Amino acid sequence: MGGAVANHMRVTLEIGPKGKKVVAVAADWPGLARGATTEEAAIERVCSYVPRYAAVAKLAGMEAAFAAIADAEVVERYPGTGSTDFWGISFAFSSIDQQAMSGEALERELTLMRACWAFFDEVRSRVSAEMQRGPRGGGRDRDRIVRHTLAAEQDWAKKLGVLTPQDAMLTDEGLNAHRDAYCNAIRVLHSQSNLARTWPLRYLIRHTAFHMLDHAWEMEDKDLTAKQA
Repeated sequence: MGGAVANHMRVTLEIGPKGKKVVAVAADWPGLARGATTEEAAIERVCSYVPRYAAVAKLAGMEAAFAAIADAEVVERYPGTGSTDFWGISFAFSSIDQQAMSGEALERELTLMRACWAFFDEVRSRVSAEMQRGPRGGGRDRDRIVRHTLAAEQDWAKKLGVLTPQDAMLTDEGLNAHRDAYCNAIRVLHSQSNLARTWPLRYLIRHTAFHMLDHAWEMEDKDLTAKQA
């Protein structure tokens, strides 16, 4: 089932083992996930990011389907890991993550992941090099945030057998080649009904998309462009 089928957003709730954090994950919209200290707060928080995710849906050519969403519907609760409690980020697999996907469903997921990449690139091209100081991330500037985000993806790519040199990630040509290889490797594993090592493909896609968006939104929130103008 895709998000375009109904006017509600399917949400799964990943609950940390000590109950410190709950993550609300929009099952049909890779990258749209937010954590909080209670179920209600997590649902409210992920819904508050719907307007921000609309830019991703537009880049994916799915703006009409996304705009039709009227409310959120919790469809599953599942246990998280210690990292869920610590970071307030999804680190466990829902039953939806582990469901078989049709080729069409996979392409939809990849299109949305690519849209998250495109959104990240657009944000980093327009925000200030210096970022607003604050508790999050120890006051990293834009380029450090970008390098961190790309390095994490480079690490996850190893689960796909994609080995991209660090220097290549920092050039447009190399990054585009990396992303094409990332998607193609996912397609190959899907055709073989294989995991990305221990990760279901749907989880890998949404985790990749989430990390890109999380840091794109961080850069937007810390952008000093307006203050410097």
